[in-house]
Amino acid sequence: MNDPSSRYESAVEKQIRMAEERGDFDNLPGHGKPLPGLDGPPDDLWWVKEFLRREGLSTEALLPTSLQLRKEIQRLPETVRGLPSERAVRDVVAELNLRIVDWLRAPSGPQVPIGPVKADAVVQQWRADRPAAPERPAPIDQGPTDAAPAQRRRWWRRVGRRRRR
Repeated sequence: MNDPSSRYESAVEKQIRMAEERGDFDNLPGHGKPLPGLDGPPDDLWWVKEFLRREGLSTEALLPTSLQLRKEIQRLPETVRGLPSERAVRDVVAELNLRIVDWLRAPSGPQVPIGPVKADAVVQQWRADRPAAPERPAPIDQGPTDAAPAQRRRWWRRVGRRRRR
């Protein structure tokens, strides 16, 4: 074999040859097993899907904005179910409505009919889904009280606190 290309060995090829001679490539994990994904249809985004699966991420991030918003609207009752107050529910709805309005001003992707969510309807559903609050016993009527001295005491307490600081 007097082929000139067979006499020349690059630095990379030399390192690979030396590693093979040392046995660095023996008993590697997956040795003798088929490569995953060869039996399925060809997919240009196989690496994205594999990354999402490996990292445990949702594929919803790949959807167009209009479809993401549509899914958020559908999941809104479950999203607000665990919130502690009506104000928190209204804040979540307001934030979602801001994103919906932003999309309506400059739509991109598929044109899916989406409109702002009515906060009152979501709050009403939130109230209906919440368990009933335990009833507190009625306060015992102690007769008429003089509220002015209590206010006066509170005022003097505040002044006393300021002086102590």
